[in-house]
Amino acid sequence: MALLEKVSQSSALHPKPVGLVLQYGTAGFRTNAKQLDHIMFRMGLLAALRSKKTKSTIGVMVTASHNPEEDNGVKLIDPMGEMVTPAWEEHATRLANAEQEALVMALNDIIEMEAINLSQDASVFIGKDTRPSSETLSQAVLDGVSSLGGHGCDYGLLTTPQLHFMVCCKNTQNRYGNATVEGYYKKLSRAFIQLTKHASNRTDDQKHLLVDGANGIGALKMREMEHFLQKELQISLHNDGSQGKLNFQCGADYVKVQQKPPEGIKMSAGERCCSFDGDADRIVYYFIDSAGRFHLLDGDKIATLISMYLKELLTQAGLDLQVAVVQTAYANGSSTRFLEETMKVTVRCEKTGVKHLHHAAQQFDIGVYFEANGHGTVLFSKAAEERIQQLTADPNTNDEKKSAAVLLENTVNLINQTVGDAISDMLLIEAVLAIRGMTVQQWDAIYTDLPNRQLKVKVADRRVIETTDAERRAVCPAGLQEAIDTLVKKYQKSRAFVRPSGTEDVVRVYAEADTQENADTLAHEVSVAVYKLAGGVGEEPKPFH
Repeated sequence: MALLEKVSQSSALHPKPVGLVLQYGTAGFRTNAKQLDHIMFRMGLLAALRSKKTKSTIGVMVTASHNPEEDNGVKLIDPMGEMVTPAWEEHATRLANAEQEALVMALNDIIEMEAINLSQDASVFIGKDTRPSSETLSQAVLDGVSSLGGHGCDYGLLTTPQLHFMVCCKNTQNRYGNATVEGYYKKLSRAFIQLTKHASNRTDDQKHLLVDGANGIGALKMREMEHFLQKELQISLHNDGSQGKLNFQCGADYVKVQQKPPEGIKMSAGERCCSFDGDADRIVYYFIDSAGRFHLLDGDKIATLISMYLKELLTQAGLDLQVAVVQTAYANGSSTRFLEETMKVTVRCEKTGVKHLHHAAQQFDIGVYFEANGHGTVLFSKAAEERIQQLTADPNTNDEKKSAAVLLENTVNLINQTVGDAISDMLLIEAVLAIRGMTVQQWDAIYTDLPNRQLKVKVADRRVIETTDAERRAVCPAGLQEAIDTLVKKYQKSRAFVRPSGTEDVVRVYAEADTQENADTLAHEVSVAVYKLAGGVGEEPKPFH
């Protein structure tokens, strides 16, 4: 009980603003940094409890990803580098919202519910991004960990995926890799160099890549990693944080939403470019053609490229393993059709949110998942990894099969299977393009995206919208889905869906059709239906053109 008394005293140094209520979502807690000190302290407490419960090291990442610089946030990482379980997300919300005098009681409830032995050791790894507020906020996490008698290891500046990687390394007794930043660089760069050996006659031009670091942590870490790559990838790094503002007119989210390159980047026609987001767990590629038109290669195009490559290698290796691609309703219809009809790959549609995709991808031999926004990775089942290793080790394997198996083995080592990772994904894409001898234009031409439009409608209460079928159909309010169905019938190759935002009182609208004009008109008409049937606030949505 003396321990909880100490918690009570320490928590007084991190007081909660009365009445402030926050929700732990897919992205953890995320809001203006000024409101987060008490949250950080309490997440330090929760991470210590989770560590005691699992008898493992837990991660706490201080970041707000692609949000503006004045925001910050925090998310917990479970023992295998995955996101924390839903039950503990609920614990996080309850603990965060307990008023000051009720904190110890809320903590006690979790201890009893989870049958936690407080005398068990606790180990917590902490990482932070480059935001000005991250320094003091990560200290508040450390205060929380130590006030429950836990050991906090502060790794300082890290990308989010690096912390996921290190937590997994630590809890697998370094079987997954070495739990240091250098261990991460060495594992990935070694695999990348091995893979690119199989690409014949790469010119310096083909090794060159323009990278937009979003003025965030990814830029810093890319600089550190460069020499490990031994000039096998030659990077021109822009928005490296030396002068610009984090995520401002740059980064993966800006490029995806605005459908244009980051500000201040001079691109030549056909030059390969990519953008990370603020904490380097998302990536999108793009180029400008000879006519000056901008082409975006988003998560759908990335998933297609990777699954084509893996399927070819499995065929060459004679391995009968199932490759599946997990998408959300936001995946472009053209990508789904190409994967199912041309490539004959299993496609599974899941609710928006990385945790849903990750969970679905675990159900296949090889699960490729990417959200359209560029967040994703590839998961290999234990059995799939073992079969690849057996094939490389078998002296009776013929040359063609062995060569394919070695490529697969290095591919497994290049991928950060714990979470979407912009650096790992970038190296994988670069290796695949090199091995296949593909230009970015050829990659883009695999299929043509259907024109689409995303809009937001402000509503009084987002909870009036309820969906089913992986968010592709609205169940409530009454009449909304019927209205959408009627509107969709007016256009060729069209579909539309609506879903409530996870963080604010807005409804997100997605529409695609045979032409941009039709996609825009359909998106607008669906927005008006949402406004009228789901309690829109403010002015009625205006037509696009």
